Amino acid sequence: MAELKDVKGIGPKALTLLNKINICSIEDLLTHYPFRYDVIKRDELGSIEDGEKITIDGKVESIPILMRFKAGLNKMNFRLVTQSGVVGVSIFNRAFLKNKLLVGTDVIVIGKLDKKKNVITASDIKMESLSNKVKIEPVYHCTSGITNKNMSTYINMALLMYGKEIRDYIPLYYQEKYSFVNKKTALNIIHNPSTSEKLKEVTIRLKYEELFQFMFKINYLKQVNKKEKNGLLRKIDRDKIESFMNNLPFSLTNDQKTAVEEIFHDLESPHRMNRLLQGDVGSGKTIVSFIGMFANYLCDYQSALMAPTEILANQHYINLCDFLKDTDVKIALLTGSTSKKDKTEIYNGLEDGSIHMVIGTHALIQDEVKYHNLGLVITDEQHRFGVHQRANLQNKGVKPDVLYMSATPIPRTYALTIFGDMDVSTIKEKPKGRQKIDTYVKKNSEIKDVLGMMYKELKNNHQIYVIAPLIEESENSDLTTVNELKSQMKLAFKDLYKIDIVHGKMASGAKDLIMEQFKNNEVQILISTTVVEVGVDVPNATTMVIFDADRFGLSTLHQLRGRVGRGSSKSQCILISDSDAERLKIMEREDDGFVISEEDFKLRGHGDLFGTRQSGDMTFKIASIKNDYKILLQAKKDSKEYLENKDTDKEDLKQYLIESITKVD
Repeated sequence: MAELKDVKGIGPKALTLLNKINICSIEDLLTHYPFRYDVIKRDELGSIEDGEKITIDGKVESIPILMRFKAGLNKMNFRLVTQSGVVGVSIFNRAFLKNKLLVGTDVIVIGKLDKKKNVITASDIKMESLSNKVKIEPVYHCTSGITNKNMSTYINMALLMYGKEIRDYIPLYYQEKYSFVNKKTALNIIHNPSTSEKLKEVTIRLKYEELFQFMFKINYLKQVNKKEKNGLLRKIDRDKIESFMNNLPFSLTNDQKTAVEEIFHDLESPHRMNRLLQGDVGSGKTIVSFIGMFANYLCDYQSALMAPTEILANQHYINLCDFLKDTDVKIALLTGSTSKKDKTEIYNGLEDGSIHMVIGTHALIQDEVKYHNLGLVITDEQHRFGVHQRANLQNKGVKPDVLYMSATPIPRTYALTIFGDMDVSTIKEKPKGRQKIDTYVKKNSEIKDVLGMMYKELKNNHQIYVIAPLIEESENSDLTTVNELKSQMKLAFKDLYKIDIVHGKMASGAKDLIMEQFKNNEVQILISTTVVEVGVDVPNATTMVIFDADRFGLSTLHQLRGRVGRGSSKSQCILISDSDAERLKIMEREDDGFVISEEDFKLRGHGDLFGTRQSGDMTFKIASIKNDYKILLQAKKDSKEYLENKDTDKEDLKQYLIESITKVD
């Protein structure tokens, strides 16, 4: 297909701006769907009361008169002939329209009607007419330098020039079965809807297509995993493992034991492991993964554990070294902070097999890292479960077993669908000694009570997390920022305690340094965005205070709450909000992450289950796992049926879908 720059009207500047919002191809442009539609409905002059909003179309009857005032203000007046009479129109600061508003020009005027003066003070004038009584106008996500009109023009030009080349991802059989229009027609309608009925029809069709593609990939990967007997050959020494586990300073819960057995079964299976280990905050997933790594070591294979941040990787490294201190296992830590000399030694050790386990960030699977016999890859807190990422990881030249860990509990029904190419292990039971965290919902007017609760903990030499939804001020938001909170906390606690800030825009090194200081109690109040949702264990932190709590999903709040209560002291979480109290009250009475995730899914949908919008294949452009679950189930059934139908094996579409999964991006 042609490139984006080939679309008439898209010059170098527009191309750069489109790339900025991830529109890099003609297909990206045509599937940049409107996020809402404005319905422009023609009003009659006689039916609108004085001072009310009016939308009306007609022809310009008089040459516009432009008046200029001081301070750059200007006003333009003209008369408009409509189907229900003649009316005057005034509009401010639109001098650039004067040469366009020629007598006889069709326009739509939106504004407020002054009935006595028979004048509309316009807020907007569109250079077109309402051919029907109702016009449905698409509204797009844009960026500075590209207007909604620009976006619409680019899309329609691309449709005109290259619409026939757009690939349809729904097999012909299902198009006919469901009476779907073709892809080009569907795109034309969704970007230029004439009626709400047609818009609804093509929206369902495009959602089905997107979900069909997704579920085809999921079903294909599952099929490949079942067919291929390319798992590593292992025989786990259960006696050594049993002896090792009996010497742990704690007993595993029943759920942990079950998860360990499921992992052992996968490691010994002729098929490669592709398992999601999910558990509530503090349920003990990490120790289960460590036992899996030790079993893998006993079978003479290497293990790699990837963490999302350097500080979390460092924490895992310390814990794993302690966990295996009485063994001969050689463990390495590989992060961006690792010196060049140490990196060279680690690269050599991984390649010759003298290093048995390595912990680090995503650099562990980069091309420059060569493994001697990598048998197990574990990703911790890996929120991006797109099927392409899973396939790419498995196409790195090595064929390790793969274990994904997530502390974001996902409702079982959805997990089986979304992660259908994976086996799922679930840990619900909490280890003995884990205390319930007391949770309170407070209003902003109760801030003195909150400060009192904080001061009490600080006096007992405990530490506090304070969460804000924003990093910096925004014109469109009155939400609290981290800098505002720092000022408020300094005012409240003077110089009695060290207060510092971390957020996602900080350099990784600076962020890790402050987190390390907090861990060492050199900082007593840590003000942050949700960047601490996944972080280090600070047993001395006993209080979590979250401002504008109504702005977060319940699962995110539960994750944040899980940052405290990791020591022996009683802990608390305080949610501050003047709205959405009923939803937040769920947090007061419920501490089961799985129950909370069910509630969150009902209330907010799949994107918020993970705290942030998903990337990769989980970022649907038009579909929603929650709202379109019935369509998803049908797409799942149809894609499986299509994949297993031998009569379709030579179809171009089937081959294309398979190639799009198996190729490495």
